[in-house]
Amino acid sequence: MQWGNFLAKEAATHGLSLEQTAAFAKYFNNQNLGKNDAQLASELNVDVAAFRKWMGEVYDKFAQNYLELAISNNRGKVKKLQAYLTAKYNSELDVLKPLAAMKLLKSLVVRERLQQEAWVARRICKFLRYLPLALELVGRYLDKIPDLSLETLLMQLEKKRLEHESLVNPNSLMDYESGLAEAFELSWEYLDENAQNFGCLLSLCALTDIPLSVETIEDEKKQELNEKAIADLLELHLLQRETKEIFRLNPLIRQLFQIKLDKSSEADEVKTKFAAMMLEIAKLIPQQPNPEDILNLTPHIPHITEVATHLSQYLGDENLIILFTKLAWFYQGQGLYQQAEPWLQQCVELTQNRFGLEHSDVVVNLNNLARLYESTGRYSEAEPLYQQALELRKRLLGENHLDVATSLNNLARIYESTGRYSEAEPLLEQALELRKRLLGEEHTDVATNLSYLALVYESTGQYSKAELLYQQALELWKRLVGKEHPHVATTLNNLAALYCYRGRYKEAEPLLKQALKLRKRLLGEEHIDVGTSLNNLAQLYESTGRYNEAEPLYQQALKLSKRLLGDNHPDVAISLNNLAALYRNTRRYKKAKPLFEQALTICERTLGVSHPTTMTVRANYASFLRETYH
Repeated sequence: MQWGNFLAKEAATHGLSLEQTAAFAKYFNNQNLGKNDAQLASELNVDVAAFRKWMGEVYDKFAQNYLELAISNNRGKVKKLQAYLTAKYNSELDVLKPLAAMKLLKSLVVRERLQQEAWVARRICKFLRYLPLALELVGRYLDKIPDLSLETLLMQLEKKRLEHESLVNPNSLMDYESGLAEAFELSWEYLDENAQNFGCLLSLCALTDIPLSVETIEDEKKQELNEKAIADLLELHLLQRETKEIFRLNPLIRQLFQIKLDKSSEADEVKTKFAAMMLEIAKLIPQQPNPEDILNLTPHIPHITEVATHLSQYLGDENLIILFTKLAWFYQGQGLYQQAEPWLQQCVELTQNRFGLEHSDVVVNLNNLARLYESTGRYSEAEPLYQQALELRKRLLGENHLDVATSLNNLARIYESTGRYSEAEPLLEQALELRKRLLGEEHTDVATNLSYLALVYESTGQYSKAELLYQQALELWKRLVGKEHPHVATTLNNLAALYCYRGRYKEAEPLLKQALKLRKRLLGEEHIDVGTSLNNLAQLYESTGRYNEAEPLYQQALKLSKRLLGDNHPDVAISLNNLAALYRNTRRYKKAKPLFEQALTICERTLGVSHPTTMTVRANYASFLRETYH
C-alpha cells in the first residue's frame, strides 16, 4: 500500500469529510511537508482560513482516538500526528529482506522442521511477501500444529487465496496479495467459536490500547471463557499484550476481524453488546472528574468515542444523549473545552430532533452547552441559549417553578460577567424571591442566591448591601449545614474578598485563614479549593506588602493545581500569573517573564484569545514588557 492510499484509509477510518480529506492528504503528502499553509491552500484553490479550519477539524477527529493531540498546541499537533501516522504506516507495511524473513520464521518454528523443507520455507516467505505480521501468524500457526508439513501449509495458503479472493471488500485498501489475509484465515479456522467472537468484539475498539480486566466479571464461567479467548488470541499473535491488562490489535488484524464480523449473522448483536458495554463505562464519568477519575477513565475514552462516532445506531437516542454528555464532562472537567463542545452540540441537536423544541431534556442540554460557552468567555453564544432555556421553562413549567429560578440565575451570571449589572440584578432578585416563596427562607438554594446577588451589589458599589447579604448567606449556611462545611468556607472567602477590595485587610485576613484551615480539614490538603484559598491569602499578603509570606503560598498553590489538574488547565494559568506578578513587584524579572508566557499560552489554548481571564493575563504580560523594556 502506498503512503497516499494509507492516508486515504486513515481519512475514511476517522470519518473525514471530502474537504477535510483533501486538506489532510495535501498536508501530509511527503512532497509538501516543507510548504506553508498559504501554499497548500493555494494548491487546493481555497483560502487559508478554510484550509486551517479543515485541518483543525482533522486534528479534533484524530484527537478522539489519540488523546495526546488534545493537549498539544497547533505546532505540536502537526509533529505528533505526523509521528503517529508514520509509526502506524511502518508497523502495518514494513517488509523484510528474504534472509531476514527466513530468520524471523526460524525464530518461530523448530529449526529441524525448516531444514527438512528449506526450499518450501523460502517459497512460504515469498508467498507472504516477506511481511513480518503474516510470517508471525504463520509461524505461530505452525507451532500449534507440529505435524503439519510446510508443503501442506503452502498448499493451504494457496487454496485460501483462490477461495477467498472476495473476502476483502473491493473498497478496502488492504492488499490481499500480501498473504496476510490467507495467514489470518488459517488462524481464524484454528480458533474456537468463543475466541472468534471475542476477536470480532475487540475489532470494534478504537485503534489504540485496549484495557481488558476479566477479574471484574462476576460470572465465573464468562470470566473463564474470556481468559481462554485472550490466551488463544495471544498464542496465535492475533492480539498483543502491552502490560498486564492492556492489549492491542494490529490495524490490519482489526480490519480482518471486522470483515468476519460484518459477514456474520450476529453482527448487529455483537455491535449492540459492545455499545452497551461502553455506555456502562461512560456512565461512570462524573460531572467534575478528579485526577483519579481521569487516570482510570482515560484508557476507555477512545473506545467510548468509537461507539459515539461509528456505532450510534446501536444505542437508543436517550442512551446516546447520556454517552455524549458524559464524554463532554470528561473533557470539560480538564479544561479541554474544544473537545467537549461537539458532544454538547450533538446533544442539543439530538434532543430537539427526538423530542421537538418544547421538551425539558432540550432545556437541560441547552444549559449544558451554554455553560461551556460561558466557561470559555463566549458570552454572546451562551446568552441566547440561556434565554431560550428560560423561556422554555416558563412555558413548560409556569412562572413559579424552581427550575425557572435556576434559569434566571444562569442568565444573570452572563449579564454580571459582561458588566451588565443593571440587567443581572433584577433577575437575581426575582430568583431569590421565587426560591424563598417555594422553599422558605431556610434553604441552601436561598443561601447560594444571596451570594450571587451580593456579588452584583459589590460590583455596582453597593458595598453595604453586599456585605449584609454575604453575612446572611454565611449565617444561613452555618444553620443549615453546620460551621464545618465547604460552603461555609466558600462564603468566608467571598466576604473576605469584599473586605480586601475595600482595603479592610485586618477584617479579611482572619476570614481567609479560617477558610483555608476549614478546607484543609474537610477536604484534605490535596484539593483544588485549598489551592484557591492559598492564592487568596497570598494575594492579601501581597496587597499589604508582605511578599515573603505571599511567595510560598503562591508556590504551594501552583504545585497543587499542577498536581491536581495537569499542566494545561486554566487554573494553573491563574496561579502562574499570580506568582509572575509577585516576581514583577519584587523586581525579579527573569523569574516573572517565563511564568507570564506560560500562563498566556495556557489561557489562549484552553479558553481562547477573547476570554476575560486570557485578556487579563495578556494585559499583565504587556504591562510587564512595557515596564522592563525601558
